[in-house]
Amino acid sequence: MKPPYEITSDILKLVSSISEKIGEVNAHLLNRPSPQLRKQNKIKTVHSSLKIEGNTLSEDQITALLENKRIIGPKKDVLEVLNALAVYENIDQYHPNQEKSFLNAHETLMSGLIENPGVYRKKGVGIIKGSQVEHYAPPYENVPFLMKDLFRYLRDSEEILLIKSCVFHYEMEFIHPFLDGNGRMGRLWQSLILMEKYPVFEFLPFETLISKYQDDYYKALSGSDKEGKSTIFIEYMLGIIDLALGELLQFNHRILSDIDRLEYFVSMTESEFTRKDYMDVFKDISSATASRDLKKGVELKLFGKTGEKNKTKYHLIQNV
Repeated sequence: MKPPYEITSDILKLVSSISEKIGEVNAHLLNRPSPQLRKQNKIKTVHSSLKIEGNTLSEDQITALLENKRIIGPKKDVLEVLNALAVYENIDQYHPNQEKSFLNAHETLMSGLIENPGVYRKKGVGIIKGSQVEHYAPPYENVPFLMKDLFRYLRDSEEILLIKSCVFHYEMEFIHPFLDGNGRMGRLWQSLILMEKYPVFEFLPFETLISKYQDDYYKALSGSDKEGKSTIFIEYMLGIIDLALGELLQFNHRILSDIDRLEYFVSMTESEFTRKDYMDVFKDISSATASRDLKKGVELKLFGKTGEKNKTKYHLIQNV
């Protein structure tokens, strides 16, 4: 059964704006950032998603943990970060349309933090804000059926993927399938759903903006609860995604350096190539610039070369 929501004019405008920005991201070669930027984005994502849940570790502390260094901090907070890094470091192993993969991700994310991670709850829960019960989750007996139905919608619905990702995020939060970790799973799984079609979402830490506008996040969840449909939350999340893409484009509106071009090209190349192949990717550079870039790539031992002049071929030595 399709979850209840409406497609408003605001939703359509946001989908159009996001689609345009994704096209611009691809045109500016921002969909495959350098390894250093990938690392920074991963740290921001983990920091922001866990900060929403009350984690106190800083980005510097998370960086240290990623580099296998010891830090001083609350044991629970450290374990939360290590678990999250384990998930995000192996993000490719999770499949957004598979419920088993969803449970496996929760098991890793919440290992050592709750009893029986990766297993749906076996008791009733309510979400308390202050002294009030904000939301009564569906009875635990209904959780397996509701989650199977939600994954069926995700797999089979012909709805626009951007909208489906928001619907899944909200509906999962509403069902509240686990005793803990539902919020971070909702944000993680929305990223995974989007990554399947748009690679940029692997490197776009929109959780940073959710963390920045955290009150609005909870208001959108609460507003959708009261309306009995996810429309308000869809509008909120699409707005966050649109804003995050806008910030990415604003930050990256710059002339690419030779190193930027080389890192990008190496990240998308698996076999040998020629200068023409290089220029087919960077259509706005001259042949002289391409030759200088490739010479630097050889000097940096990114790739080796065989042959001379027009018969020169390059082959990768190592990944950047």
